[in-house]
Amino acid sequence: MTIFMVATYVVKPEKLGEYMLFNKKGEPWIRSRQDLFKEVKSIKLFSHVTGSFGGFVEMWEFESLSEMEKWVDKYMKDKDYATYHPEFMALIVPETYSINIWTSVGELQ
Repeated sequence: MTIFMVATYVVKPEKLGEYMLFNKKGEPWIRSRQDLFKEVKSIKLFSHVTGSFGGFVEMWEFESLSEMEKWVDKYMKDKDYATYHPEFMALIVPETYSINIWTSVGELQ
């Protein structure tokens, strides 16, 4: 059963440029750390087009809940997390940050 970890947040308006650079350097880092990200099937990043300015949604896909839990455990213990997380949190409005776990119940066409 596919699981999605969905994070939503709003980037501080004055930090939007820094956030975009932060994401650009994140992609090569993720690709270089296959040991850390092997449980992750896909990562998608969305930005709000209308509505909340600076709103973003990250969708992390995993094969199962146990694969997601294995990844979270590894990630939270990784040395790079100690650098990445505070840097990320400084770019967003903290009270807008949320993470939810979703599963698919079907497809509509």
